[in-house]
Amino acid sequence: MELRHAIVGCLLGGAVGDAIGLPWEGLSRGRIAAALGAAPLQHALIGARGMISDDTEHACMTGQALLTAPGDSRAFARSLAWRLRGWLLGLPVSVGWGTLRALVRLWLGWSPERSGVDSAGNGPAMRAAILGACVGADPVRLEAFVIRSTRMTHADPRALAGALAIARAAAAIVYRRGAADPAALLAELARSTDDAELAKALALAHAHLLRGDPAATFACALGQVQGVSGYVHHTVPVALYCWASAPRDVGAAVELAVRLGGDTDTVAAIVGGLAGAAGGTSAIPPTWLSGMQEAPRSVAWITELGERLARCFGQSPARSDEGPLAISWPRLLLRNVKFAAIVLAHGFARVLRVRGA
Repeated sequence: MELRHAIVGCLLGGAVGDAIGLPWEGLSRGRIAAALGAAPLQHALIGARGMISDDTEHACMTGQALLTAPGDSRAFARSLAWRLRGWLLGLPVSVGWGTLRALVRLWLGWSPERSGVDSAGNGPAMRAAILGACVGADPVRLEAFVIRSTRMTHADPRALAGALAIARAAAAIVYRRGAADPAALLAELARSTDDAELAKALALAHAHLLRGDPAATFACALGQVQGVSGYVHHTVPVALYCWASAPRDVGAAVELAVRLGGDTDTVAAIVGGLAGAAGGTSAIPPTWLSGMQEAPRSVAWITELGERLARCFGQSPARSDEGPLAISWPRLLLRNVKFAAIVLAHGFARVLRVRGA
């Protein structure tokens, strides 16, 4: 597959996974099953429309920082840090507690190398697939970029191990045909990590995949019975398992992830990013793309960002002749106000449905 299709597919696959999973975030597997039945997943945040959350926003900011400094991980980290500072000023509704504390530290003067907090959340993992898709041709350089991206917000070594696993998976998919044998890739990822807990979980995923077990069976074996938590060593193995179950089908892989419950938007965003990298935009259900109600980070804007990244990293050495993609900060602030109102209304409606049941 052309690099352009892989990178654009990674960004858009992650975006639709995020948007499709967002309305179900925090719900148990049983409640999601009762609400959906056998119906296929569609957008459900604003009628038949969907919006992205921090998962996609962080992936896009990571892409913008890569365009600023495609060959220098330190300069990349400085650019990403300023983008994250600005993102916080935009009053985002969906921001993890660990990430929030780290961004406050950045504003208070901590350097990006020291601003990370003691958290093993899945925030760095949601920024990792696009790093693998862009920088993954060079494993050493990829690790340097992932380390800087992770430690900016999360200092716990487990967060880094999880982010590296997702980045290495994306790199294998884009540069080494990793989607051709997902089971072998899971085994490789288990061997490549120095985190014993993650290695055990990935080895368990490999064994379940060889048996052809459903994603729910593996999640239960990992202790995630009612829903997948935001702990990185739950999110990452489950996301990789859902992807490996349908490696080139964004719709099927994301549906597996969402129906598991829990942190549905982040798990589905990671899954969609990996499947999109493997299958390109043609692997994304057209109604999921047309149903995105977003601006200024629209489907067209994200597509252009991906194409610009592909032109940058398609050269050797990587060189950004165009620079980051322009975006309107006033429109972002207005969008966030609208998003906050929609999320609050959605949550209120969810409470009313529970009370009326």
